[in-house]
Amino acid sequence: MKLYNSLSQTKEEFISLKKTTVTMYVCGITPYDTTHLGHAFTYIAFDILQRYLTFKGYTVTYTQNVTDIDDDILKKAKGVGKNWEELGEFWTKKFLNDLKALNVTIPTYYVKATDSISTMLEIIEELIKKAFAYEKEGNIYFRVNNVTDYGKLSRYTKEEMIDLSKKRGANPDDPLKENPLDFVLWQKSKQDEPSWKSPWGNGRPGWHIECSAMINKYLGTQIDIHGGGSDLLYPHHESEIAQSENVTGKKPFVKYWMHTGAVMFEGEKMSKSLGNLVMISDLLKDYSANAIRFVILSHHYRIPWEFYHQQLETAKEQLTIVESILKEKPTEEGREPKGIINQFTKALDEDLDTPKALEILQQLAKQNVTKNSQKTLREMFLLLGFSL
Repeated sequence: MKLYNSLSQTKEEFISLKKTTVTMYVCGITPYDTTHLGHAFTYIAFDILQRYLTFKGYTVTYTQNVTDIDDDILKKAKGVGKNWEELGEFWTKKFLNDLKALNVTIPTYYVKATDSISTMLEIIEELIKKAFAYEKEGNIYFRVNNVTDYGKLSRYTKEEMIDLSKKRGANPDDPLKENPLDFVLWQKSKQDEPSWKSPWGNGRPGWHIECSAMINKYLGTQIDIHGGGSDLLYPHHESEIAQSENVTGKKPFVKYWMHTGAVMFEGEKMSKSLGNLVMISDLLKDYSANAIRFVILSHHYRIPWEFYHQQLETAKEQLTIVESILKEKPTEEGREPKGIINQFTKALDEDLDTPKALEILQQLAKQNVTKNSQKTLREMFLLLGFSL
């Protein structure tokens, strides 16, 4: 099995750190709004990966987080006049209901950032001891100057990083920073903000330290796979590497970095800021979960794509053929379609080529219906996460 590693920018043979077990972490949602098709694309991609690794005989320990404390949540909570915790709980529940409707397997550990504050504080204290972090007026910053390979994942120039920092929630102009690229590990809370006790006064965690802490707590100091959307390459995942590898001294922190492509709608990347969102809850009013999953799997997880509603109509037609064949009563045993099975697994072995796997499934659906072909079709259908 080969997976594309964003760090090496090549397809690499998958060999887990511990032979028969796989540790996987995927960055989850910041729960202040509803689930859109871009979210579903990412989480269905890693759902397929989890299912396929299990099919291949691995025991998968999969952790996904909820960033339940964040600037965006606090801003939204203030805007709608709700408690930040209640707001987070409400949207987390909606998100999980949408994923359940799409037949997405719930991770082994589904965890809130605020449940790992103590681990975050331990990591920050160790980074300060090792001179990778410093305190200024109750804020703790990570010292990028002490990391020789900062930027090895995203491969951006310093100027590009500064520009992206501004767009993605950081403040490179903060006068307390030694370097514009230094990022917040812990920040002093304002009077009306939630806070936790720390050696540097009451405050709350920065974004990047949350994921490093949850990985450390639930999966260990080194993991096999870390995933998320391509927009997380920098600064989020780049900063995770810097923190985690320099606090433990263990490299690589992650063996395989995997990133999903952006989903476009009306010519632009689907995003809350643009308001061009296609909501899963809206799609489910008119289309089945299988149809939505079919559309998603007809696109390779790494490649950006544009959504059109016609894709759902096409998916409906294709699924009608497959589902009708699965309901037929075959008249003969027939030969086991080994060639088809091999092609199907070969497609998934090649960096989860789900569009190719779907083509093979449809190819089998067009053959004569026998007990063996029907059995294989059913197994392929279920492996791709469709429900019967």
